[in-house]
Amino acid sequence: MKIGPAVDDFLQHCAIERRLSENTLRAYASDLSDFAAWLAASNPAEVGTETLKAYLKAMVSDRKLAVTTVRRRMACLRSFFRRAADRDRVSDPFAGWKLALPKRKILPKALTRGEVASLFVQSDMRVRGTGAFEESLAMALRLIVATGLRVGELCKLRVLDIAADGTSLRVTGKGSRDRLVYITDDDFRAKLQKLTELRYNASGASAPLLVNRYNSRLQPQTVRLRLHRAAAVAGLARRITPHMLRHTAATLLIETGIDIRIVQRLLGHSSIATTEIYTHVSDEALRSSLARANVLGSFG
Repeated sequence: MKIGPAVDDFLQHCAIERRLSENTLRAYASDLSDFAAWLAASNPAEVGTETLKAYLKAMVSDRKLAVTTVRRRMACLRSFFRRAADRDRVSDPFAGWKLALPKRKILPKALTRGEVASLFVQSDMRVRGTGAFEESLAMALRLIVATGLRVGELCKLRVLDIAADGTSLRVTGKGSRDRLVYITDDDFRAKLQKLTELRYNASGASAPLLVNRYNSRLQPQTVRLRLHRAAAVAGLARRITPHMLRHTAATLLIETGIDIRIVQRLLGHSSIATTEIYTHVSDEALRSSLARANVLGSFG
């Protein structure tokens, strides 16, 4: 098996047939590139289970890579060799190997209500007297907090994806799965409706909803950079990312008693097991609950 053509075939398969996201494709390409470099040959001999075990040992013991990185690379290789076995009728080196790697459960990092309010204030201040770019950034932050959108999903929104009255959005998520999310806040709905009308009148129904300073589609990296800047100006010490805003949206809904299945649908998770991480009680919810219980106070 020539690894170069096999990698190209696998990535094309993932892009066209599996419809994986651009981020996943980039991660897979990086993982397979690392494996090919470790093999130190462009046309290696047939890879067997012992070869994979040696690569695993190199990542864990020699290079001391993070558990999440090792798990992702081995999962990528598992899919890669399964595809190669189907396509080239070669043996699958994972067959019969019960690989059991520890899974680190990382609790989502959410913002406090005060931190979110500070970010909103900073983004609103920049909008005054400016153009569509700053307005798009301010809208982007609120859209993520209101709906839990991934930053990639956010930037792909088109004018035609927004309902005429601004009450709902059609989102294309991972695996090209479409879902509807809803806007329930009247003031924000009105702002979204106004922005949609302006973008429609300027560029038509197929135009991107959120734009950069060149009136082109807003890019995820731009959102990340401007969010970092807004957080710094707001005096927030920790590094804030768009995905933290998504975590915040889910955490706030769980804390207010929204059913986890509704949160799963809102976030676009294919498995509820992914959403269950938000059922961990947040520090703020724990503090509030203990204050209401007032155990010592009950003794008089």
